[in-house]
Amino acid sequence: MINHHERCGWAGPEQIYIDYHDTEWGVPEYDSRALWEKLILDGFQAGLSWITILKKRDNFRAAFEGFQPEIIAEWGEADVRRLLCDAGIIRHRGKIEATIGNARAYLEVEAREGFDRFLWSYVDGVPLRTTLSDRALMPTQSPLSAQISKDLKRNGFRFCGPTIVYAFMEATGLINNHLTGCFRHAPCAAMARDRAEVLG
Repeated sequence: MINHHERCGWAGPEQIYIDYHDTEWGVPEYDSRALWEKLILDGFQAGLSWITILKKRDNFRAAFEGFQPEIIAEWGEADVRRLLCDAGIIRHRGKIEATIGNARAYLEVEAREGFDRFLWSYVDGVPLRTTLSDRALMPTQSPLSAQISKDLKRNGFRFCGPTIVYAFMEATGLINNHLTGCFRHAPCAAMARDRAEVLG
């Protein structure tokens, strides 16, 4: 029987982390721009904890114009220097430059086939489901995250290694990795759209 107060062990103790787990993590995301934003933030997380990024997310959104790729794709060195002076975000030149390049890569994929369809095609439009009850048994990457990483890089994306992509898949509901005892496991599974609606 599911305890409606039981969460995945990583969710807490800070309220911002609990709220993220309870309302966002694992919810299937079908919006291209929102998917891109999450991929970028997961790239900034590399070498850091997600709580660090989560606490700065509003600052990131302000600094990156709401993560509008059409705007960011036009940025250059002056914008990189400006962002390197912004204490509200992670000031890492490589990640900032990658974000600009990733905006350009995103626009190409979005125009060609839709970034959402590109990503959801890897799971045939249906979130993968795990049935693990212990987070210690959860992998940090998979053959599928390695393949998506390889294909993203082939399309010009950076800071999207297999581990980053796996965390991204978990966060955006491409895979439902809420533990079976977590009260969010079943609701997130129920939010999945019909395959035809996603890929049709």
